Amino acid sequence: MSASAQRITFHGAGQLALESFDPGEPGPGQIRVRSVASLMSTGTENIALHRAFDPGTHWDAWVRYPFFPGYAMVGIVDCVGAGVDGFHHGQRVACRSSHSSLACIDGALACPIPESLAWEEAVWFAFAKIAFHGAQVGGFSLGSGILIIGAGPIGQMAVRWAAAAGARHIACVDPVESRLAFARLGGATATISQPIAEARAALLGAFGQALPPIVVDTTGNAAVLQAALGLVADFGRVVLLGDTGSPAAQTLSRDVITRGLAIVGAHDVHMNATWNNRSISELFFALQARGRFPLAGLISHRFEPADCIRAYELANRERAATMGILFDWNGMC
Repeated sequence: MSASAQRITFHGAGQLALESFDPGEPGPGQIRVRSVASLMSTGTENIALHRAFDPGTHWDAWVRYPFFPGYAMVGIVDCVGAGVDGFHHGQRVACRSSHSSLACIDGALACPIPESLAWEEAVWFAFAKIAFHGAQVGGFSLGSGILIIGAGPIGQMAVRWAAAAGARHIACVDPVESRLAFARLGGATATISQPIAEARAALLGAFGQALPPIVVDTTGNAAVLQAALGLVADFGRVVLLGDTGSPAAQTLSRDVITRGLAIVGAHDVHMNATWNNRSISELFFALQARGRFPLAGLISHRFEPADCIRAYELANRERAATMGILFDWNGMC
C-alpha cells in the first residue's frame, strides 16, 4: 500500500519548505527506498534556490518551481516493483534521488552499498561520480601532474580520484585552510591557501618550477577560467568541472591560441554503457572498501529535514565553513 512521506521543495526564488507528499507504489523497473541520509549539493542546489543563473542557460530551462532539490540519497529498499533484479527488501542502496524520506526510483539509478561502509561515507557517491567525469576527460593517470582549483565537495572528490589514479603531483588551491586540510587527507601532495590569481609562484614550487599539464576548475566561479588558463602548461588541458550559472562571463585569454591549450567540459550527464551511475558508484565503493578513497570527517554539518531552511541559510551565509551538509532522515517515516 502507498505510504506518506516528506520532501524538501523549492517553491520559488529563496522559498523552500518541508512538505508531505505521496510517493506512490514502485512501478515496473522501480524500487521504493526509505531514506537514511541525503547530502546537499551546496553549489547546485543554492544556484537553483536563488535563481543565481543567467536567462537562456541550461539552468534556466531546468529549474522550474516547484523544484525538488538533491541527487545523493542513501537508504534501505522498502519495496521492489515488477521486473527488477538485483534488489530486495531491506537492502542498503545509494540512489540518485532528491531530498525525501521515501522515494520510488528506477533501479538503474540505484546501487547496492557494501555492508562494510558507513552511511556518511557512502552518501558521497554522487559527488564522486561527478568528479569521475572530470578525471576521465582530464586524463588522470599514473605519474600525472594535476592542479585542482577549489577544495569544496567536488574538489575533494577530484583530489581523491587523482590519488587513486596514481598521480605524482596533486596540488589544490583554495583560500580556506580548513578545506585544504581535507584535501591533504585525500592525497593532495601540495596545498596553496591563496586566491588563484596570486598562486603562480607557490604553484611552480609545487610542480618543480613547471606548470601542470592538467588543471581542473571545480569552483563554478566564472572568473576563475582566465586564471586557470594562465596556470596550465603549454599544450595542456583545462577541465571545467564546476558548473557556473553565468557561462557568458567565462572569458578566454591569449593562452588558448598562443600556447595550444585545450578546454574540456565535464558534467554529471556524460555517461555511456561503460561508465554510468551504477558502474562509477561500484568503483567508488570498491575503492572506499580498500581504503583508497578516504572520506572520514567530510560531513561538517548535520540537520533534521525540519531544519532545512536553516541548513540552506548556512550554506549561503557561511559556505567556507561547510563541507558536507547532511540531512538525517531517520525517524521521518
